[in-house]
Amino acid sequence: MKIEWTRAPLGRRNFLKSAAAFGTAALPMGLASQAFGADDGVLRVRTYGDAPNMDPAHSVGIIEEEIHAPIYNKLIQFKPGTEWGWQLDAASMIEQLDDTHVKFALRDDIGFTNGFGAMTAEDVKFSFERIIDAATDSPIKPDFGPLSHVEVTGEREGTIVLNDAYAPLFSIALPYSAGNIVSKAAVQAAGGRIGSDPVAESGPYLRASWSAKEKTVLKRNPDWQGEAPAWDTIEVYPIDDENTAEIAFEAGELDVTRVSLGSVQRYREGVPHGGKLIESPSLYYTWLGMNLDHPKLQNKQLRQAIQHAIDVPTIMEAAYFGAAEPATGIIAPGLPGNRAQGLIPPEANLEKAMALMAESGETNVTLTLDIINKTTFSTAAQVIQAMLAQIGITLEINVLESGAFWASGDNDDLQLVLNRYSMTPDPSYATGWFTTEQAGIWNWERHANPEFDQLHSDASQIADPAKRAVLYQRAQDLMEESGAYRFLTHEATPVVHTARVRPALRPDGLPLLRYFEKA
Repeated sequence: MKIEWTRAPLGRRNFLKSAAAFGTAALPMGLASQAFGADDGVLRVRTYGDAPNMDPAHSVGIIEEEIHAPIYNKLIQFKPGTEWGWQLDAASMIEQLDDTHVKFALRDDIGFTNGFGAMTAEDVKFSFERIIDAATDSPIKPDFGPLSHVEVTGEREGTIVLNDAYAPLFSIALPYSAGNIVSKAAVQAAGGRIGSDPVAESGPYLRASWSAKEKTVLKRNPDWQGEAPAWDTIEVYPIDDENTAEIAFEAGELDVTRVSLGSVQRYREGVPHGGKLIESPSLYYTWLGMNLDHPKLQNKQLRQAIQHAIDVPTIMEAAYFGAAEPATGIIAPGLPGNRAQGLIPPEANLEKAMALMAESGETNVTLTLDIINKTTFSTAAQVIQAMLAQIGITLEINVLESGAFWASGDNDDLQLVLNRYSMTPDPSYATGWFTTEQAGIWNWERHANPEFDQLHSDASQIADPAKRAVLYQRAQDLMEESGAYRFLTHEATPVVHTARVRPALRPDGLPLLRYFEKA
């Protein structure tokens, strides 16, 4: 399938007309009323959702972390670039003493706002132990794995104590949401929970204002003693629709935005405002899943026939405009455990699929495929529908709005599902959702395999990436062998930016706003 793209350059007036035409995809109030100035010191970026919650312990993902990371500090932060790594932040030193003890020392020049004083090791202890406390009911508690406690050994010194070895400590827990350090005194004064008011901040930026579903404004922290951030102000606009964000970017309303995969080829040919296109591999993973507990899907040969009937390259071309590559599993390239190839090639094998259907003894098969109401998934579902028709399976597509879709995982009537999960740069974050204890929660396929569970547990305790990789590769083999999964893609993260910006991105293309520079 060949897609041709044309779009005339948009001026400010045309932009306003085009934005209005999007209706429900219109821009937040205020964005369309001001175009950026070349030297106004304001960086304008787009995120795909609003971030009202300023409590790291109750973070639900990257939308909130994009705001939390500039206003709070962690012991370590992700390092911008094309390779996964970390750098010191609030810590002046951090050292792994053995498998279960990590010693740290804090810088002596970090303080909290609103009179809550200097950051101490007691704040670190409070922040980390609060997340693993059952009373907090933190959704990111699993990120800290076997954390036991933090031992305070001095005003700015302490030791992180684990119950077992935990390799993801330095790739998930400390540099991501769970690692944000809050003021013990401030949180206690607020009654134990931070709401939409940060209460006390410590990072290079302060959250100056927040307008629900419209804009978050970050301002330089005048008391920040570290390296000064490049931008005086960062304005973050929640725009769910990527096409709307592209219009805003081309009209000069945004400096940086992720764009749709369908627009990648057009931006490869040139980016407005003297800007650039950055194409990064994504950590997301998308797959077709089959509910092993459903009566219609008990026959393994039927499931295997479905696996072999689906031609992944055709889905990449039709639904992802050729801008994404087929996946070999749930673990993305660049992470320990990524498989060079899966057990089942990405290309369909209709002859084998037909043979498996014959061996299954199944006839007149009708199945339902649940999808979220997004164009990409609708297109992929229609391609899959046509492919399964070739082996005698009638597929009915059930399109659900976001809320209904994400509530359907515990539905016993679920049959097939086209799903997409996000990731952090550690393979345990992928395998963790497919264990037996997650069946009917995030494990919608009800995949229950004791060997898989043990592999997931063992791999998280191994520090050697090569040894971990072997276990994670075997775990993905088991998923594929079950017949419950057809792996599709890790997608991609295309980002455009203007000539005035030098963006700081994680290797998966997601922004680290505190490190953005001026070009």
